[in-house]
Amino acid sequence: MFDDLADLYQQLILDHNQSPRNFLMLPDADCRAHGINPNCGDNYTLYAKVDGDVVKEISFQGSGCAISKASASLLTVSLKGKTKVEMKTLFDKVHDMILTGNIDGDVGSLAALAGVHKFPERTKCAILPWHAAMAAVEGRGETVSTETEKE
Repeated sequence: MFDDLADLYQQLILDHNQSPRNFLMLPDADCRAHGINPNCGDNYTLYAKVDGDVVKEISFQGSGCAISKASASLLTVSLKGKTKVEMKTLFDKVHDMILTGNIDGDVGSLAALAGVHKFPERTKCAILPWHAAMAAVEGRGETVSTETEKE
């Protein structure tokens, strides 16, 4: 059973890497932030359109390893329609899950990222798009780096 679940998660990561969702510049974005991982070469810009407290649209552009691109794709699917508070709560769950492998509550397809904890050198790849998305939606509009962000 566990092997089947691991295979399913691996397929989901591969699918989101090969066919990323929301992989485009959002021309009317009112929030954006850039994220880089100098060790791996991941380099993404996250775009968001926020109405009041709700993330109406979110997208990304850039390049990086399979884990970072899949993570960015999964986050855009997961964050559309969320409030800033819901987004922060989900960020905290995903951050912990990527570092520990522990799945806290229903995180849906984001559970595919839980296996990244087995590869400590890849955790920064998986969490980078999340830090950039938080910086964008919080209006910081800055460049975040895996070398300056706490894992």
